[in-house]
Amino acid sequence: MRPRHLLAVAAVAALVLASCGGDDDDADGTGTAPAAAEIAGGLGYGTGACPPDDVDEPVRDFDDAPGLCIDPDATYTATFVTSEGDVVVELATDTAPLTVNNFVVLARYHYYDDTPIFRSDPTIDLWQAGGENNTASPGYTIPDEGTGYTYEPGTLAMARTSAPNSAGGQFFITTGPLADYLKQYGTYVVFGHVTEGLDVAQAITALGTPGGTPSRDITLETVTITQS
Repeated sequence: MRPRHLLAVAAVAALVLASCGGDDDDADGTGTAPAAAEIAGGLGYGTGACPPDDVDEPVRDFDDAPGLCIDPDATYTATFVTSEGDVVVELATDTAPLTVNNFVVLARYHYYDDTPIFRSDPTIDLWQAGGENNTASPGYTIPDEGTGYTYEPGTLAMARTSAPNSAGGQFFITTGPLADYLKQYGTYVVFGHVTEGLDVAQAITALGTPGGTPSRDITLETVTITQS
């Protein structure tokens, strides 16, 4: 089992996810996420340093979640370069600024570079990555940003346990209608949507086995952040 994140086997995942709770009333995928100002003032960011302009080697371990390092009024795009092709995601700074901030900081520290896509599960239409292995953690967790999320194809969301505020670095991308199963919990914070390369993301899912293990090695080579 993968105690800190979504499990590899869909049948077991269903059993464990059943303890998550959450609402499924919001159909637009944004859930009941609070406004950026409320998040900044209420949940709070960490005290970790923002990445410098030049990071030579990947940083994998941190003492605390990052402080506010993004511009909440800017638009951020993440380009996932994988061994199967590229996937481009627009990050949801407006509805999940704390989660986007965490992801952008980790990407700029090259935390995700040259790591495996360790879960690829066609029985639930998603694939999962976010560290050197399926139990990887950056050394901290971040607060949740709302609930009631839905998971249409092309959703980028954080992986977490059934416990509140347990996400860290791992994420998943949904690629088909079977991921809609997760909306009954709605607790995996949605922080982006695929704008290019959904076909690539779907092909990655298709490489998975019913047990959730990719049929061949799939690498997340880089995650590049663009700000505008």
